[in-house]
Amino acid sequence: MAAGLSAKLNILQQSPLDGVPPPAAGEPDTSARHWVPSRYNVRARTEDGGLVVWNSLTGTMSAFPESQREALEGYLRRPGFVAPREGMVEYLCERGFLVEKGTDEYRRLRMAFGQQHYRTDVLELILLASEDCNFRCTYCYEDFNRGTMEPWVRQAVKKLVAQRAPTLRRLQVRWFGGEPLYGFPAIEELAPYFADLAERHPLRYGASMTTNGYLLTPEVAGKLLRWGVKAYQITLDGPAETHDRSRPRRDGGGSFDVILDNLRALRRRDEPFLVDLRLNFDRSNHTRMPELLRRIEEDFGSDPRFRLRFSPVGRWGGSNDDQLDVCGTEEGAHIAQDLKDEAERRGLKLADDPRVVPTLGGKVCYAARPYNFIVGAGGDLMKCTVDLDKKDRNIVGRLTPEGGMRLDPDRFGLWTEPVFENDRKCQKCVVLPVCQGMHCPQIRFDEDRSPCTALRHGAKQRLRTVYAAGKETSHKATVETRPSGAASESASAEPTARV
Repeated sequence: MAAGLSAKLNILQQSPLDGVPPPAAGEPDTSARHWVPSRYNVRARTEDGGLVVWNSLTGTMSAFPESQREALEGYLRRPGFVAPREGMVEYLCERGFLVEKGTDEYRRLRMAFGQQHYRTDVLELILLASEDCNFRCTYCYEDFNRGTMEPWVRQAVKKLVAQRAPTLRRLQVRWFGGEPLYGFPAIEELAPYFADLAERHPLRYGASMTTNGYLLTPEVAGKLLRWGVKAYQITLDGPAETHDRSRPRRDGGGSFDVILDNLRALRRRDEPFLVDLRLNFDRSNHTRMPELLRRIEEDFGSDPRFRLRFSPVGRWGGSNDDQLDVCGTEEGAHIAQDLKDEAERRGLKLADDPRVVPTLGGKVCYAARPYNFIVGAGGDLMKCTVDLDKKDRNIVGRLTPEGGMRLDPDRFGLWTEPVFENDRKCQKCVVLPVCQGMHCPQIRFDEDRSPCTALRHGAKQRLRTVYAAGKETSHKATVETRPSGAASESASAEPTARV
């Protein structure tokens, strides 16, 4: 009988279990269980005989030396094994590489998807400051039917954000067009408003801009940076000759020299910012790209704020599509890789970090998220920056003068529904947690097929690339077996999978 209790316990007044000593706090459960490998594991052998394992649901990645590979492959082989949760088993369970038999990982994915997809504490706005442009690029797909964002739309955007701010954890604004700086009055009115509002509310605020760079003068850049617009994508199509041919001004003149002067001036600034130089290539200009890389190396090579992104030109629905000398899919991938190799030889920074493997939802298109909207210059609410207002399906609603959103539930649902739940191919895919069947909704609409990310077939090679890059920079995650049989990551390890 526990101390303090009478000899005759009245079980109607007190539980007899109260006298049983509880187990020690934090004591591990060492009972044996049946463990099986996660359905979302991807494994790849490395050139030095080791093993890299990535789990697309948990986002974890670990590298094991050759001495542990055989044991690891045994742990990660179906139909599994029975053992206590300790040592290496404990480590693999923590990382999500092992799960208890009977675990419904697909159900766990659906729960994680819902928490990520239907959140109301995030608002992402893509604002079309102008739907016109001062360029007439040969591959452009836009119609240029409107100019600067109308004043009433600007006021409505302010009201929308002000109403939502008290409940937001994150506000992301992306300036787009047309050419957004062609509609600078809208930016001048809204950007400082967002920055001030973010100061008054406990929310994370970020702003970026996709611009051709022609109007990004030192004066304009200074204002944008003060207003918190610190990330830019600016396109160059090779050296001056090829760039001016494919990206002329609307009056037919060249644009390369002015853009480069603006970029040089930006580099002289001390403020933190990030510029992704998007280098568009096709069959006609890719052989000239090394000339541009030499120029970039001379002007920006030592500045980590400038990164490179290589993108093949596509037929995106413009009036000149049949005139474009675009590369095939495999051809484009080979050219891009060759250019990346050349850039790395010159010490230039790439926008696609080879040490990064995407985590949960990392390859979902922005258009598929219910909290992301394009706001047109005339007040239309849209989803895809390629469809814009050219297809009715993409106009999902209208902004109201009061700052509300009048949405068409059918069109809105078309873009945001969890389509993987009705796609058996997606449900069986090992990288489903990353793309969630929403890598590109436009492909699903237009081609009636699953819009698979390149990771579906290239995940193992991506892991080898990540491992090799991490090994060169001492960021590799390794696992060491302790004398007691426990396992841990080395002290120098960093998370290799991150958003």
